[in-house]
Parts: sequence; structure tokens; C-alpha cells
Amino acid sequence: MSYLVLARKHRPQTFEEVVGQVHVTQTLKNAIQTDRVAHALLLTGPRGIGKTSVARILAKAMNCEKGPTPTPCNVCTSCREITDGIAVDVFEIDGASNRGINEIRELRENIKYMPGHSRYKIYIIDEVHMLTAEAFNALLKTLEEPPAHVLFIFATTQARKIPVTILSRCQRHDFRRIGLEDILKHLKDICQGTSFEISDDSLRVLTREADGSMRDALSLLDQVMAYSEKAATDDQILDILGAVDRKVIFDLSSALLAHDLVKALNLLDGVYNYGHDLKRLSMQMVEHFRNLLIVKMDHAATHLVDVPAHELTLMEQQVKNISLESLNQVFTTLFQAEAGIRFSPQPKLALEMLFIKLAQLKPVVSFDEIIKKLGHLAKEVPTGHGITEVREVRQGLQPEAPPATELTTESEQEPESSENLAQTWQQLLGVFSERCPALVPNLEKATLTGIGKDFLEITVTGNSFYTARLRDKKSIASLQKVCDQFFKRNMKIKIVESEKGASQKSQHKESDRARRLKKEALSHPLVTDALEVFQGRVVDVKIL
Repeated sequence: MSYLVLARKHRPQTFEEVVGQVHVTQTLKNAIQTDRVAHALLLTGPRGIGKTSVARILAKAMNCEKGPTPTPCNVCTSCREITDGIAVDVFEIDGASNRGINEIRELRENIKYMPGHSRYKIYIIDEVHMLTAEAFNALLKTLEEPPAHVLFIFATTQARKIPVTILSRCQRHDFRRIGLEDILKHLKDICQGTSFEISDDSLRVLTREADGSMRDALSLLDQVMAYSEKAATDDQILDILGAVDRKVIFDLSSALLAHDLVKALNLLDGVYNYGHDLKRLSMQMVEHFRNLLIVKMDHAATHLVDVPAHELTLMEQQVKNISLESLNQVFTTLFQAEAGIRFSPQPKLALEMLFIKLAQLKPVVSFDEIIKKLGHLAKEVPTGHGITEVREVRQGLQPEAPPATELTTESEQEPESSENLAQTWQQLLGVFSERCPALVPNLEKATLTGIGKDFLEITVTGNSFYTARLRDKKSIASLQKVCDQFFKRNMKIKIVESEKGASQKSQHKESDRARRLKKEALSHPLVTDALEVFQGRVVDVKIL
């Protein structure tokens, strides 16, 4: 056939034309200039990234009439013969079809003869990992000490299958997958040279489908050019390749993150009715959430996401209000289910089940967010224990109680009201919690039943243990010191133990107040924030 496909037509002929492998080409150019070219080279890497092309360019550079030179002329007899594949001194051997020991024996017999008219006799063995173990063993001695006029260049996609004894005798060069932007630029140059009109978005679809392989990208572009003579639209590209529009991927991921199951199933149904490969869609979703996870982790790691700049911006917006833990949860679920979908006879049903599972996932609050909110809550929580905390919150919501000096005014003979006694007692508990925290658990089992000009009566409602603890000389001294400072006069402390079966009347008076305190505690901002952070509910409120 007279037609030459783009992958062959645009094969690089110099080191400068090789795309995305500067680390290899620069090393080889420097080696040629300094006469340090190894006698055996191993070129390894994924498919379609330029291994064989670099091997041919190196052969031309070594045998060029102006060489050895890092820039072969491509016009001399040797360069033209290598380009056309008819050079008598450059042997391109397919390792898959010439893998036996007999072929290697024949090679060993031939290398001792001098080249026909070139400087070097060069053996390029492609897919060298396909050679048998016996063939590798037969090659060992020759590979280690070949004649001065022989150069071996091995190319493989699976270097791990090559014996270590062979690897140690070769200078290894690892090729990388070609970046999306590098492939895109090369395709644009080709389209401009052939006057073929295609949008950048369509070219990005081609580069993404190529998965880092320049040969695959050129083959896809060849297919598009065959479908459309002078121009191709975005819809035609998607139709030819059977690829899913990136907008659908973004819409589908947004629906899953928003737990909008109906929208996600409708989008899936549309993709299915259009005839797209759902197994491929599953892999694209896994890759998309992997990219979202990296974008959320750190802005400095975005170089690991091989997507155009506008898609990167969309991803940053998509994960702005989503926690890293929630994204990781979705990504893990998708990744674990991907293998099952790939081998499922009903991928649509398997994907629907997966979407239902994802829609039922509860949002995960990050540990950092929980710690941060707990820190804020800890700063706002009042001091004290038990009922003291609830009542201090109540005091913050209501006008301040009158000073204690106003409560103990005119006459010792006028009894204090129970409400004033309770308010004074709460103020005292707040002071005790700061200065005598060890006595607070015992004081919470007591009430203030009387205030005189020079005395204070505290009635213990708990058992005798609390009474004995408060009647201790050290405890009395501590209480008297605090009360003297609080009332600004000398006060004598009286500890009274209540009789069994306290009056029902005092309990009734406190019940209404307890209900109010419970209501205020439940509606307090601290409580509502804690419920929101932990996604919890209030089971009961106890006033101790």
C-alpha cells in the first residue's frame, strides 16, 4: 500500500525530534560527543514512547559519514539505508520470533565479521525479554566482550523478565510515559502541517485515550482523519472513539458526592443508551476520584494529576466543601468494586448497585475538624462540675444576680428567701471550684440553708460520708477562709446533716427550676455545636 500511517510518517529522525525523553536523548548525545557509548544498551519503558526510534537514531549517529555525531545528517548513504530499513550493517531482530538458542548461535557466528561499508555492525533486538533462558545464556559471553565493531541495542517493555546477568552487562535507559501536554503539542503541529481542523478539547480526548503513548495518539489521530476529511467536531471525536464526555464524568461525580442517587442513575442510563463501554466508565470514575483526592490533599501535589488547567480548576471547586476522609471513602469503594464490574456480565446492574451504595455513605468529618471544634468548645465551656455548669450557663443568659453583700443586709432575724440562698450558693460554688476544687464534689451534695451576720449554715443532703468530709478541720478552715473573703467579714461555718426523708415542698420548688435549666442547656450553642460535630442526639439530661 502507498499510504504511510502517521506513526511511521512522523517517526523522529534525530534526537531533537524525540518527544518527552530528554533525559535519555541528552545522555546519548553527550556519550557520542565524549566517545563514551557503551557496547550494550538496554532501552526500557511502556509501548509507543520511542524506544525503537531512539535505537535507529543512535545507529545513524554511530554510522553517519560525518560521525559519530549526535546529529546525523539523514542524507548520506548509511543514514538513508537505516531510515529505509535496508542497511546491511544494522540488524533489527524481533525477539519474539527469534527467541531460540539457534538464532543466538547464528548471531554469535556473524558478529566476528567486519561490517560491509559502515563503521559499526549494530544489532537492535526488540522485545528482548522474549528470548529463552538458553538464548540469554548463550549471549552472555558475547555481550560482555563483543568485538570493537559491534554494538548491541536492546529494547523491551518488561525489563523485569530479563535475567540479572544480562542487565548487569548493559547500560540501562528507562523511558517515561509522554506527558499529556507534550503529546497535545505534537498532535497540534501535525494537524497544522496537514491543514486538518480539530479543537483543542478533541485533541485532549485523543491524548487522554493514548495513555502516554505517542504511537497510540498518532494512530487515533489517523483514525479521526480518515473519518473526517478536513475537520472533525467534538461530537464526532467522542463517537469515533466511543469515549465518555468529560462533562459527564464531572456531573456523575458531583451527583455521587451530593448523594443525589436519582441524578446519578439518570446519567448512567444516558451513557448506557448511547452505547458507551460501562466497564471503561468505571475505570474513568476511579481515575477521576483519584485525581480529586490528590487535588484535595495538597495543592503542591497537582503535578501528579495529568489534566489540563481548566479541568484542574473544576476539580478544586468540586472538592472545596468535601472532606478528605469522605473523598477517600468514595475512592476506596470505587476501587474495590472496579474489578467486580470489569468481570461482571451485567456491568450496568453492577454500577447501579455501586451508586446506591455510594449514595448511602454518610459524610465523614475530618479528625482535624473534630479536634478544632472540640478546642473551641473547650474554651467556651464554663468552669465547675455537674449542676454548677448548667447554672453558670443560665447566669450567662440572664441578668447578673445582686452582690452577696446586698443579700446579707439589715437584720439577722429576717430569714433569707430560698431563691436568694440558692443564688448565693451558686456563686459560692463557683468560687469554691477555683480555690477548693477537691471539696466541690462534696459541696454539690449540700445546700445553703442559712446566712447570718457571722455564720453560714450548710446542710448536707447526701450520706454521712459527705458530712464527715466537710466537717474535717482542714475542710472547715478552707471553707471559712473562702467565705470570709467572699462576705468580707468573719463567718462561722456550720455543717448540718439533713434528716432522712427531706421535705417534698423543697423538692417541688426545685423541680420547675430544674426543667428550665434542662431546656436552657439543650438550646445552648455549645450543646448544638457538639451535636453537629459528632452527628449525635441527646438521650437524657441529668442534673446532679
